[in-house]
Order: sequence, then C-alpha cells, then structure tokens
Amino acid sequence: MSKTLGLALGCGGSRGMAHVGIMVALEEEGIKPDFITGCSIGAVVGGCYAAGMSAREIRDITLNLKSRDIVDFGPGFLSRMALLRTKKLEEIFESYIGDLKIEDMKIPFKCVATDLISGKLHVFGSGNAALAIRSSCTIPGVFKPVEFEDKLLVDGGCLCRVPTKLVKEMGADVVVAVDILANINQPVEGIGSLITLMLRVYDLMDAQQTAMRKRLEGDIADILLEPDIKDLSQYAIKDLDKTYGIGYKLGKEYAPKIAALLQ
Repeated sequence: MSKTLGLALGCGGSRGMAHVGIMVALEEEGIKPDFITGCSIGAVVGGCYAAGMSAREIRDITLNLKSRDIVDFGPGFLSRMALLRTKKLEEIFESYIGDLKIEDMKIPFKCVATDLISGKLHVFGSGNAALAIRSSCTIPGVFKPVEFEDKLLVDGGCLCRVPTKLVKEMGADVVVAVDILANINQPVEGIGSLITLMLRVYDLMDAQQTAMRKRLEGDIADILLEPDIKDLSQYAIKDLDKTYGIGYKLGKEYAPKIAALLQ
C-alpha cells in the first residue's frame, strides 16, 4: 500500500508562483497530496487546491493578477491599524471558494495565522475557508487584521513560515515542505522608504526565526524544497512567469524522489 503525502507550503507573497509551479509539475507526474497545510500565500495556493481547483487553474488565475486586483484604495482605506482595506482580498477568495468550509474540502487542509492578542499561532482546521485563508495572508500594518472570535489575526508567517510539523500531525507518512523565502536575508541594493525599511526588518527577523525552527524541526520534512529565487521581493507582483518556471523545474526534478518515498 502506498504512503500518504503531506505538502506544507510556506509564506512568500508573489514568490508563491513557485508553489504553483511545483504543484503543476507534481500533478503532471500523477502525484497528489493527501494532506495540505499552508501559511500566507501557501494557504492561498494550498487552500484553492484543497478546495478542488487544479494546479493549472490556479496558475492561469494568478498569472493574470495585477496589483490593482489586490490593493484597495477605496474610501476609508486608511485606518489606525492598516494602510489598505481587505475588501478586494475578500472578494477574490469568495469568488473562487465561496462559503466552503474547511472540513468540506476535497483534501484535508489546515492553515495558520498569528493572533496578536495572545501572541500565539492559531490553526484553522474547520470553519469558513475564505476567512481562514484571508487571515493567514493578512500582512500586518499593510492590511487590516481579521477579527475572529476573541482574536485579532494577521499573517501566519509572523510565527511559522512553513507549517511542516502541522502536516505531519495531520497524518502524513511523507512530508514535503516548500520554503520559498530561503534566501530572503541576502543583501539588497538599498532601502528607499519607510515601508521598505519595515518590510526588510520583517524579512530579517523572519529569516532568523525560521533558521531556529529548522534546527529544531529539521527531521520532520522528508524533502525540503527551496526554490532558488533571487532578486525578487515577495511584495512586488512581477516576474511571475519566471518564478513559476523555477518552481515547475524544481517540481519536475524532485517528482521521482517523492514518488519513490511514497512506495
């Protein structure tokens, strides 16, 4: 009997096209995950796939995304906790997922968000899928935090870049983790504004925390995929085709190794 596959997709903004490339490659090789966890853009890609969309459908949609499809400068966009509204994000998720509940997804799925009130990681394993995914990818300071029960939720990447341990706990025999921010702490050309300064600090803190987590949980993932994405900010919607290609090539390269582990 073949083993079950768990796929853990990490955060990384526009670099998430590498997730899509990997999943298209695996799908073409007949490899489909039995469990999926995601954080931020990983929650978006993984959640859509778990809901029943094909990897190619996700690719076609995301390659056509523009900044104006996400950035919302409508009336009242500025608030005391965010630069932008999340109305457009809500509309995007609802247009493809609707009111689907996580427990009704075709593939078992969980995603993570950070609760600013308790300072702890919140795991969504049930309830409204669109709400969960939006919470997981709400960049603090940029988008307004999501109020949920007694929590104030923002991007799960604040505490957990790649939810590898979570997918193992769901029951996966073989775990493939994808970290699309592996080289995010490399030198940059310069810091040109307050926003880029804040985002750079966020990236460096995240890199340090993730390095520590990898040392502690390094044996959980059977395969760790780190797409070699250079000179591309996760906050800039550009070079999506190139990023997709990097992920696709890596997925094709590792597909035989993953298939062998599943035997």
